[in-house]
Amino acid sequence: MTVDERERAVRVAREDFLSGERPDGRLRPEIASSWRRSRFSGVAADADSVPYEPLLGPNRLLTAAATPVLDWLADQLTGGTAVILADADARILDRRAEGQTLSRHLDRVLCAPGFNFGEEHIGTNGIGSVLESPGPVMIAGAEHYRDNLQGFTCVGTPLRHPVHRRLVGVLDVCCRYDDTNGLMTPLLLSASREIESRMYAESSLRERMLLEEFLKVSRRTSAAVVTLNQDFIITNTAAASLLDPADHALLWDWASGSITRRGEFAGEVRLSRDVVLHGRARTVGEVRGGPAGVLVELRRPANGSPHRRPAEPRPREGGLLPGRSAAWGRALAELAAADRSGLDVLVTGEAGVGKLRATERIGGPDRTVLDAALAIVDPGWPDQLRRRLGLPGTLVLRHLDRTPEPLAATVAALLDGPRAARVVATADGSADCRLLDHFPARVELPPLRHRPEDIADVAPVLLAEGDGPAPRLQAQALQALMALEWRGNVRELAAILGAARLRAMGGDITLAHLPAEHRRAVTGRSLPTLKRTEREAILEALTDAHGNKLAAAERLGIARSTLYRKMRALGIDDKRWA
Repeated sequence: MTVDERERAVRVAREDFLSGERPDGRLRPEIASSWRRSRFSGVAADADSVPYEPLLGPNRLLTAAATPVLDWLADQLTGGTAVILADADARILDRRAEGQTLSRHLDRVLCAPGFNFGEEHIGTNGIGSVLESPGPVMIAGAEHYRDNLQGFTCVGTPLRHPVHRRLVGVLDVCCRYDDTNGLMTPLLLSASREIESRMYAESSLRERMLLEEFLKVSRRTSAAVVTLNQDFIITNTAAASLLDPADHALLWDWASGSITRRGEFAGEVRLSRDVVLHGRARTVGEVRGGPAGVLVELRRPANGSPHRRPAEPRPREGGLLPGRSAAWGRALAELAAADRSGLDVLVTGEAGVGKLRATERIGGPDRTVLDAALAIVDPGWPDQLRRRLGLPGTLVLRHLDRTPEPLAATVAALLDGPRAARVVATADGSADCRLLDHFPARVELPPLRHRPEDIADVAPVLLAEGDGPAPRLQAQALQALMALEWRGNVRELAAILGAARLRAMGGDITLAHLPAEHRRAVTGRSLPTLKRTEREAILEALTDAHGNKLAAAERLGIARSTLYRKMRALGIDDKRWA
């Protein structure tokens, strides 16, 4: 088949695909897969818009290593060729084009610095489609998903960090379709190797220190050896067999304690799936006043296999979510005590924190749920409440603080009157509602932002509640999630994971599958272990003192002014404790 015949075949296949047919043998498999992803993402073939993001903080290592190579390529470009550098999110960082004609064509399709050419935005192309492929990708003419890109041929290849092999960018060579040249691919591969070589030479001293320490220790021991910092991890074969992708964030959270102690320490480290290993950690190197990272040796317990802590059975769909933080442990203990008391119980907390799930721990399986927020639109709601209070078992009154004011007296009379049901209610923790005074037992659930380490336990359960096999959450994605504020709590986390699962198309969820605003959090806003422990101690003291700052400061053994300063530094909302 000649080049022209192949181009015509692809155009016919594209017309058939856009009219609803399945891709057939006329297409390369990688192009057919990319078209399906493009359609699934809702890309319109006739659209011409491209999202723009200002270049506020591009990858300095990538741009420093690539700039000399781009300068050299720009001098070599002939015949209407352009070379383009993009980051790991498919956002264009730099563009060099030979000739004004090609530059104008690229400007018309918004192929310029700051514009995002992710496949989910503009469909199959030589930048975004590379992120979905392990190697070089050529997109020629009609293989582009969008109409306005049909006149180009692009060859793109991923750029990976030379130490941890994580994707850091894309290098793309582009020309007019009529100028397609067979030398584009070897030129591109040669340039990408040069950029990766320069990245290694210019990579941070911290990473080279960790690599050298890893090689030195792993050669003389059969133990599982890991060197890591917040950005990357190196493991030997023994460690790789023990760790899941999400364990990077968990291991760093545990091991970073050694940084504050400037020494060596040992203890149990709890990883995903409740696996517990014996770990010994020490800091590595010293760079600009801080360690390069941590070296950890992991060993199996005496019985030869990782053991598991006694744990609650994995919750069924809708059940109470797990967690490892001290704050969540206290909440679970309070729920258990409330259940044993036999009293009516009020479960409070911010929106989306999981109050309805928590009520399943109280009153046993014989329970019904009635939403007080529906009373405003359902005239028969008071009769439903009266009838259910007369039945044995547990009645869960959801959103009790949203009871319409005209019905408040009626609801109060029903709750105070004779009834057979035990009542468990949920309400916003900051709500001012007299109905809440009815409940002698109260449990407040902590917001997710106060216990980021619980995300490692919560996320797998939320992912398992979807259809089909549950995808795994890769380390960088977990780190990004742990660094966020989560004002929408567990409900917001579930929504983000659901969207990421769709984008992952059945594969592991990586950083690239998270929304852009959530990917940027991986730069590291999560609190180190020591500060997180301090935060929990302050929150516990404020809770026990019912918000009294002076009493909380006395419990902690610090001045009230010091307490206020620490609250501001640790992001504790002062208004909540007013």
